[in-house]
Amino acid sequence: MLRLGHRPGRDKRVTTHVALVARAFGAKGIYIEGEDENILKSIEKVKNEWGGNYFTLSFIKNPKKLVEEWKNNGGKVIHLTMYGININSIAGTIPDLDNILVIVGAEKVESWYYHAADYNIAISNQPHSEVAALAIFLDRIYKGEQLNIVFGDSKFLIVPQKAGKKVIKK
Repeated sequence: MLRLGHRPGRDKRVTTHVALVARAFGAKGIYIEGEDENILKSIEKVKNEWGGNYFTLSFIKNPKKLVEEWKNNGGKVIHLTMYGININSIAGTIPDLDNILVIVGAEKVESWYYHAADYNIAISNQPHSEVAALAIFLDRIYKGEQLNIVFGDSKFLIVPQKAGKKVIKK
């Protein structure tokens, strides 16, 4: 997962939510363009309490270099954009789900990424949230299986309830 153009003063909550969705829906980690220690602290706190220590967060200065290296190492790059091909047309055709880099932007994304991506995928061809786009994309490619992830290193266990909530501390 690559988050482009993070602006600490403006995007901290949205970028944090992108990272939380990525973690909860099965991504192995996130690269964030720029640096924001508050996001790192938030994600580390979630991982410490709710598990998922496999999930990594890295700040990078040169996202284009990351994309090029990813592709040079045989990986596929998927850019989530409202200008792409509708996910309904492409979801079942993405090979090697273990070696994909999913890109979401925080601000206007440079055209370079549209050309560098192996797939430009649209969840909708209307303006929408990158958090929603990422969640829907991960749900589609994992066919809902990511909702069964159990974080064994969690300090808490949620017991599903029809009404109310029940949390057991391990």
